[in-house]
Amino acid sequence: MSLQVDQLHPLVLNVGLAIQDADWNWKNVSSPFSRLYYVTEGEAKIQFADGIYTLHPNHLYFIPAFTRHTYICNSRFVHYYLHIYDDHKSDEDWLELWDFPFEIPTGKWELQLFERLCEINPHMSLQKSDPSTYDNNPTLMKSLMKNRQRAFCDKVESRGIVLQLLARLFKQAKSKIETKDNRIVKSVLYIHRHIGETISLNTLVENACLSKDHFIRLFKSEMNMTPLQYINQKKIEKAQLLLITEALSVKEISFRLAFDDYSYFNRLFKKLTGMTPQEYRHIYR
Repeated sequence: MSLQVDQLHPLVLNVGLAIQDADWNWKNVSSPFSRLYYVTEGEAKIQFADGIYTLHPNHLYFIPAFTRHTYICNSRFVHYYLHIYDDHKSDEDWLELWDFPFEIPTGKWELQLFERLCEINPHMSLQKSDPSTYDNNPTLMKSLMKNRQRAFCDKVESRGIVLQLLARLFKQAKSKIETKDNRIVKSVLYIHRHIGETISLNTLVENACLSKDHFIRLFKSEMNMTPLQYINQKKIEKAQLLLITEALSVKEISFRLAFDDYSYFNRLFKKLTGMTPQEYRHIYR
């Protein structure tokens, strides 16, 4: 899969230096933005569904958006943090199409990048480390507004720094669909680009030049789910993002994602997330 630099639209939400004293302990954190950490002193742990990982000094750590995790800190821990929001108006979600490493060993160069990013964005640091104080709809909106109100030169330099840090991740990242059948790759990209439209199985079949049964079998073999399951999953993930970042009603979001049946949208959302759209939005209020 060929990814172009102009497809990357990372926006800086928060950046700063955090000094924790056994007080970085937060459970079940899941955010609509990605996190980058650069550890300078001490150790802490992060728990994911597949296990507990230790954070060490002079390493870069990456947590993708909507990844549920828990922080565990029992001693002094110093780290730089960077919260990145991917512009969801982009045609393709690069964070979703690539598997990034969680941990990368680093040196002074990455530290200097974080220091400079903090220097040119002094008003984008967090006042508290508790995710509930910044991981909510009003605060996210304020952070996005701060990003857009910065001086143009700071925006350009910040974007350059973030892309340099992401480049370190891309060196070890693996495309989630690079080993897939090219016909399925094209189908997946078509789904991403038309997520706000009604996506017909017949259209996907015609584009792949396969019979319907053959296409469904091939898609399930490559993606571990049927085309319809994949479409629904991506639409609901987009709905989660819109519920947090847009002042739209639930019904408006369902229509924006081409759900003609509002009740079906609600049922599908609850089936895939375990809660209703209203309950999900309430968490971030």
